[in-house]
Amino acid sequence: MTAAEKKDVLAFVQLASASILGFADRDLDGEKYNFQDDVPASTPASSESMDAGNTAGIVAGQHIRTSGDGSMDEGKAAALPPTATESGTGPAAVSPAGITMPSIEEKVSRCQNCRLASTRKNTVPGEGSQHPVVMVVGEGPGEMEDRSGRPFVGPAGQLLDRMLAAISLSRTSNCYIANIVKCRPPHNRDPYPDEEEACSPFLEAQIHILKPKVILALGNIAAKKLLNTSEGISRLRGRFYDYNGIPLTATYHPSALLHNETLKRPAWEDLKVLRAWLEENAPGYDTPFRQQA
Repeated sequence: MTAAEKKDVLAFVQLASASILGFADRDLDGEKYNFQDDVPASTPASSESMDAGNTAGIVAGQHIRTSGDGSMDEGKAAALPPTATESGTGPAAVSPAGITMPSIEEKVSRCQNCRLASTRKNTVPGEGSQHPVVMVVGEGPGEMEDRSGRPFVGPAGQLLDRMLAAISLSRTSNCYIANIVKCRPPHNRDPYPDEEEACSPFLEAQIHILKPKVILALGNIAAKKLLNTSEGISRLRGRFYDYNGIPLTATYHPSALLHNETLKRPAWEDLKVLRAWLEENAPGYDTPFRQQA
């Protein structure tokens, strides 16, 4: 097979992958492959040159997900777009492939990939700064979120807004808020593993496009899913881990604080750890927040 023919095959696979998955797969980026001729350009390629073994290096793709102790282990291929623009102010974040946050939201609104689609009123893709310093990830929408299509708007959301404001963060200036699942589980039950898995490409694509400086996971379900661990939030909280090259820290979910007042102090200690990290690693992170005050 010639180099030109290999490029044609890759272009076809890219198109098929984007059509099926909904996002351009970063592992199919043509810049990663140094194609060379296997046969002279004037010689027709044999049918054997297109077998699975010869195309495996083009089609196969895996991404890395962190485990609970911060080490790296392989996860299954995810539908992620190429590297997004750097953080800053401006319009909706967009990847070089043209995938935008609005396009992800539109795909979420039409998603039928799990049973939650049959019981939702509205999808809840997320909201906030298109160039966030912090991306906050919770569990899933509740009743009020299902009605409004916005994340964290009930009592837990109001508490979350106050928690973020205490360390100069807000969804309107320097944060983006999302959930592990984009539809409300009936009766606010925990999302099932297959529901989390069905939504994971959307969340991973959002993280990849937004490129936050740090991720704040709220509660057991978010922390366990993002860190691919069975450890509980009481053991995970207040420390930093690696999520595909992005620092991640965790604390209690605001709903837990509303039900158990004794958790408020340790949650505040976790937020102070996050604030200290931001002051050291993202100086000026609070400028947009203070400009809005």
